[in-house]
This record gives sequence, C-alpha cells and structure tokens, in this order.
Amino acid sequence: MQIPIGKKIYFLSDFHLGSPDHASSLFREKKIVKFLDEIKHDAAIIFILGDLFDFWFEYKKVVPKGFVRILGKLAELSDSGIAIHFFVGNHDMWMNGYFERELGIDVLHEPKEYDFDGKKFLIGHGDGLGPGDHRYKFMKKVFRNRLSQKLFGMLHPSTGIGLADYFSRKSRAAAAKEEEHFLGEEKEWLILYAKEMLKEKHIDFFIFGHRHLPIVHPLSDNSLYINLGDWIRYNSYAVFENRTVSLKYYES
Repeated sequence: MQIPIGKKIYFLSDFHLGSPDHASSLFREKKIVKFLDEIKHDAAIIFILGDLFDFWFEYKKVVPKGFVRILGKLAELSDSGIAIHFFVGNHDMWMNGYFERELGIDVLHEPKEYDFDGKKFLIGHGDGLGPGDHRYKFMKKVFRNRLSQKLFGMLHPSTGIGLADYFSRKSRAAAAKEEEHFLGEEKEWLILYAKEMLKEKHIDFFIFGHRHLPIVHPLSDNSLYINLGDWIRYNSYAVFENRTVSLKYYES
C-alpha cells in the first residue's frame, strides 16, 4: 500500500483507561482525545496496539461503563475515512464485534504483516511472544477459550467487572518494576522473538506495545524493533513518514 503524499501512519499503545482510578484515567483519556484530534488532518492510518482499556469485556447486551470521549473520537475519525486498526491486548482481548459494528474499526487478535511504501512491518500487541513467560501463555489460552468467556459472561457485570478490575490492578503492580528499564537484548522477549523471525524473512519494522517502555533497538543494518511505551508515564507514540519510523512523545 502506498501512503498518500503528506499523510502519515500513527502507532499508539497501552492507554489502560480505567486505571488506577477514575480521575487520573479521565485526565489521560482527555489528553489522548486531544492528541487524536490534532493528528486527524494528516493521519492516513492509525494503529492502536492493545490495552486501550485496563479491562474490557463485551457481554451480549452490555459493555463497560465510561470511556465515551475516546469511543466518540474513534468513531468520528473512522467516519471521516481514517482507517483504524486495533490489536487486542492482554487487558482487552475480550472483543466480540462491538468495535467493528459501532465504530467501524478493524479488530485483530494476532500480529499481522503489512507493506507500506515498500517497507515491511510486523505489528501486534506483543503479549505471549518469544521465549519464557510460560505461566502467562497458559493463562492466555484459558482466557481466550470460548467456554471460559461464556462462563465469565454468565456472571453479573458488576461482579465480573469488579473481579477483573481487582486482578488487573494486581497484575499491573507486579509488572511495574520490570517495566522501568531495558533488560538487555538477551532478556527482552520481544527482541528475541523479532530476531527469530528475521531468520525466516525480512521485516523492516517490528512494532509492538505491551512492554510499557519506549524502545528503539536496531536488529540489523536494515531492521528495527520499536516498542511504543505507554500513555501512563510517557505519552509516547510512533510515526511512519518518508519511509522511516520514529518514536515521539506528546506534550499537550
């Protein structure tokens, strides 16, 4: 796909709206909406790489309360003709058609390859990729199992969302220290995953979220690994223009 002259592709990830409390989440949501409004004039495509919400589950007739500003802005951008692709994260993997029907957003559950202006991309949230983290990989299979989702959906929303919020906060707290610094190439699972992929095919840009740390790491002379960081601490995002990807920080 050729990107029109003067247009860009934007990549964002890990908003975790709903965490840690309503006031700080609302402040963050307004900032993200402001950013999206500012980029709408030159955005050809917007990729959101998961964990938009700290928890999301689509019951048959119910979705979690709140988040009207971000959902309204995404609907507006989609209606204006901007393509939006959303990769589910480990905190909002329970998508079941709402974003597609109501917002016109493409929802993806696995990493996907793209070709833009002759450059090859591999894009995804990043959870469960690479070696290690076997406990989470097992839990992910359980969470994504249709029977597990059906059983969870039988809980009253107040009970189900309350339980999920508790475990989500606990999970985020446990991961906080590891997210503070770069662990080195041999301990960064997504870098190891990208290097294994390069043995099979060439990819110019590996772009992931999940890690919560802004990272730009060369894998070879012509391949780059980029982690988008988050909007909790960094307000970081990436932009593809002039056939290259750069990591940036938003200052409202």
